Amino acid sequence: MVVGMSVSTLTTSRNNNLYGSTHLWRRHFGLMRKSHGIFGVERHCLWHDSLQSISLIGQRDLPRQRNMKVEAGWLFKGGDQDLDPSSERSDSANEDVLIFFYQLDLATRVQYALNLEQYEIAKQLRTKLTEVETEVIRLQETKSGSASKSEAQDKAISILCLRADLQNAIECENYALASELRDSISKLEAESLAASVKAQTYKNAEFSFRLGQKVKHRKFGYRAVICGMDPICCESSLWMETAHVEKLTRGPDQPFYQVLVDVRADPNLLVTYVAEENLLMLDQPDTDRFDHPYVSFLFYGTDAAGDFIPVKQLREKYDRPRHELPYDPQDEKSGEDS
Repeated sequence: MVVGMSVSTLTTSRNNNLYGSTHLWRRHFGLMRKSHGIFGVERHCLWHDSLQSISLIGQRDLPRQRNMKVEAGWLFKGGDQDLDPSSERSDSANEDVLIFFYQLDLATRVQYALNLEQYEIAKQLRTKLTEVETEVIRLQETKSGSASKSEAQDKAISILCLRADLQNAIECENYALASELRDSISKLEAESLAASVKAQTYKNAEFSFRLGQKVKHRKFGYRAVICGMDPICCESSLWMETAHVEKLTRGPDQPFYQVLVDVRADPNLLVTYVAEENLLMLDQPDTDRFDHPYVSFLFYGTDAAGDFIPVKQLREKYDRPRHELPYDPQDEKSGEDS
């Protein structure tokens, strides 16, 4: 595999059913076209296995029909008959996962360049990695409520200035201007309150599921793995309308999860964005096979319960602790007996 392979390998066309948007990456990060084949040598990359597994999902292996139902059990039972699993498919969640991969791959290439003493190339790669990390931090702050907190503070300052202007308008008996200023202040106060509530919601968020945990969809029945989480729904209004988020019992102000869907169940879904109330914990450990092209770079492997173990960088991204299986003395006794 050539060193310069970029994430465009992952974000193939919709005909290949990996529906990321390569043009989005190039617009935001300038996707390092010059780095293709930058070292001019072949090497074994850390992500060789993951790229190889992704390349297995091609035109000949996946159904052409995007809305094909592989299992009859996926048909929605009751409620909104027009809903199906594809209503929760999320391109933005898919792109978020690919950005994460891009970070990991860039970091690997930086280290490889240093190992070869290619310091100028390492510097260029490091600069690109810094750009990506800066953008990711900005996006995370927006989603984590930091931006909402700053927005509330900015609006509070604006309100103070408008109140001073209001006082001057009253003293000058300019009541028309005073009326406009009062309306502006009322609007800003409402927006400031909403921003403060959002920031507080993020701060106090509690998640029922953890990274790498295998779950089952309450309505559609498919098996999935948690690979990301938000305290509230962070999708667009159009997506929320398509997914009928307003009809959820807890609405959009509940945790939403990025989940990987087993491609054997439906190869077209790949990544969905699911409300917490629509996910179920498994009654028994699930050690059955789970196929998805992203598991090889998001997780180290599986634990004794069959759940996936997230890589350190993924836990750091969502500030999640490492999950430890509870100690069972019976397991040790069984091992000694055997």
